[in-house]
Amino acid sequence: MNYLGGTLAALLLLSSCHQAPIGPTQHESVHFDLDGSEILRLDLKMGAGELHIDSGSKYLAEADFTYNISAWKPRVNYHSTGARSDLEISQPEGPGGFGETEYRWDVRLNESKLTEVVAKLGAGEVQMNLGGLPLRNVEVNMGAGELKLDLRGNPKQSYDVRVNGGVGSATIYLPKNVGISATAAGGIGSIDTSGLEERNGRWVNPRELNSPVTVRVDVKGGVGEIKLIAE
Repeated sequence: MNYLGGTLAALLLLSSCHQAPIGPTQHESVHFDLDGSEILRLDLKMGAGELHIDSGSKYLAEADFTYNISAWKPRVNYHSTGARSDLEISQPEGPGGFGETEYRWDVRLNESKLTEVVAKLGAGEVQMNLGGLPLRNVEVNMGAGELKLDLRGNPKQSYDVRVNGGVGSATIYLPKNVGISATAAGGIGSIDTSGLEERNGRWVNPRELNSPVTVRVDVKGGVGEIKLIAE
């Protein structure tokens, strides 16, 4: 069993004495057409599984789901209030499964909307490729597992990134052609950086100290290893 499968099985066994049956693998897709909104907020709540987010969708947003526990069918809620669209995807609470669990979300977003991403995650593997999006805010609340957050691109405005809690590892790839201001505190195991310099308790991009655009990164608590890479 791979790392993800082992993590899922261990946590699910501990979380519930009543196990849901594992059935055939199911695949489902949803998409939402472009609308007149200016901002898209994506709110993700996943207890355990694999999450992948990319840009490049021709729709406002689209998602593919793979799962083999029917009770875990993702819940999807979308509404638009003129200037803002909200898309929430959540994993239902309930009994876990025991065995070869499959659970994966693949989400793709349109690059024309100012975007906020908020993710509350339990256990698993997370890959977020967000550098192609005009970002306003990114917040990731981790449980156990591995996070790879790729922000490399050409942002036109400053934005904030927050990574909270969890155990495991987090690798954050940062754009090299803008200002960077990164902090990490509270339960951090080890911090490795590349392309950054530590100044007054912050890691900064020495090549872009006077940039009008700054990516502000704040990592707090419980992350076993963090890598900050600006190359």
